Amino acid sequence: MQGVVFRGLVLIGLARGFEFETVKLPFNPIKLAGLVIWVYLCIYFVQHVEFSALVPKKHKGLANVATLLLGPILLLALFFINLTRRYIESGRGLATFLKREAINAVESIKTHRFVGSRGSSSVVLLDPSGKSLSEVYGKEKRIRERVTITTRIISDAIGHEASDILIDPRDTASYAIRYRVDGVLREIQQINVDTANVVVNSIKAISGMDISEKRRPQDGGFTAKLSERTMSFRVASAGALNGEKLAIRVLGNLAGVLSLNQVGLSQKQFSTLEGSIVKPAGMILLCGPAGSGKTTTLYAMLDSIDFYTRNVVMVEDPIEYVLPHASQIEINPKAGITFAKALRSILRQDPDVICVGEIRDEETADIAMRAAQTGHLVLATMHGGNHISSLVRLLDLGITTLLLSAALNIVISQRLVRLLCKNCKTPAQLTGEQAERYRRFGVNPAKIHRANGCDKCHGTGYKGRIGIFDILVMDNVLKDKILGNELSIAKLKQYRGKRAMSNLRHEGMKKVYASLTTFEEVDRVTND
Repeated sequence: MQGVVFRGLVLIGLARGFEFETVKLPFNPIKLAGLVIWVYLCIYFVQHVEFSALVPKKHKGLANVATLLLGPILLLALFFINLTRRYIESGRGLATFLKREAINAVESIKTHRFVGSRGSSSVVLLDPSGKSLSEVYGKEKRIRERVTITTRIISDAIGHEASDILIDPRDTASYAIRYRVDGVLREIQQINVDTANVVVNSIKAISGMDISEKRRPQDGGFTAKLSERTMSFRVASAGALNGEKLAIRVLGNLAGVLSLNQVGLSQKQFSTLEGSIVKPAGMILLCGPAGSGKTTTLYAMLDSIDFYTRNVVMVEDPIEYVLPHASQIEINPKAGITFAKALRSILRQDPDVICVGEIRDEETADIAMRAAQTGHLVLATMHGGNHISSLVRLLDLGITTLLLSAALNIVISQRLVRLLCKNCKTPAQLTGEQAERYRRFGVNPAKIHRANGCDKCHGTGYKGRIGIFDILVMDNVLKDKILGNELSIAKLKQYRGKRAMSNLRHEGMKKVYASLTTFEEVDRVTND
């Protein structure tokens, strides 16, 4: 009976809960949360102002104070101004524009990381002996700050998929940090000279270079251990007007080795090159300027070789990708290992395929050519603008016309063009006359696109690159011309015209018609 009475009293109390006195908190939780968010946004914007090249150094203090007070308001103002500008430039309807912006915002949220923390926790910098940057420097608080700054720059470059990192003195008070992304330099930020000296010395220390030497050029290298793989970096220093500059080459990329059908060859070019790779002997020569993707194509060709039936030996400077089933030899001039000496030793290793990272001198050219003539397939690269300049350079290196015509199978000229960003590319605004001209050539005008720019491509309108190739097959007619000393630019062009062979510009225009790139990009890389 007492239990029933007790439960009844509880139910009555719950039913009349509105009569109980409400407990009052000493603060408003919503206002407190708003204050915390406000403070964090202000601090976030102060960080951007501190490293921004737009704010002069003498005004940094005032700008930081203003940002601490007006951070979120400044955020909203800049957001609406930028949104209005992009809407006007896009030329789209309001609904279409807002839909595209919403998609970009979702993608940005998925991939966004705060400046200064991008990947730094998952990247460890190692010197040639395997010691981390922390072990090289120590674990004091001041040392940890050096490690954090240096690691952030390297991890940001990896996140941007940069091929090079340049740290250059701008004046006596500041340095510029620039990344080369898709073949084009971007200035990421400017840092003061004290921070720059810390970064330069940290990178030199981990690269096995002399920190005290500021003027004499030095070379070194280090590695970065990521969660998914290890990447290598080659470092070169030089004294400059206002300090010391560093050039850091990122060796390899997270995408790994591409296959031959991924580099950008047309179907006809792919068949021609594939047929030449299976031959037992002869040379396939890749030519192009620095940064034109020669090494990537070289590895793609190697990827199509059956390593179980053919002995592949490579000589490189440096080794950019590790191929488990190939024997890779790295050039080391300090230890007396040159391309020529390595090639001599390779010929005693019973190779079927010899890969020469670069033909630089007379001895290397002669040994590689003779190896191609005596039953070995030789894949090699050489710096050169086009076919004719590469052939002339081989002759200039002392290669006889007889050896050149007998050993050389194919010469490949190549360039890299940037791909339009799939997220933001838009149809080009063509006049009626331009559209009609495309139709006469059998090209759909709707396929012609232009670069626009979004967060995904860092506002450039381009993301990624693809190769354009010009393949010259050394047939009997051309070999006879070489033997008869008839090698000239005019005659080679005339011969290629008769044979209806494509060139780099024509191949680039095919990429434009396929909505992969733009006229401006093709002009930029083929205007030699």
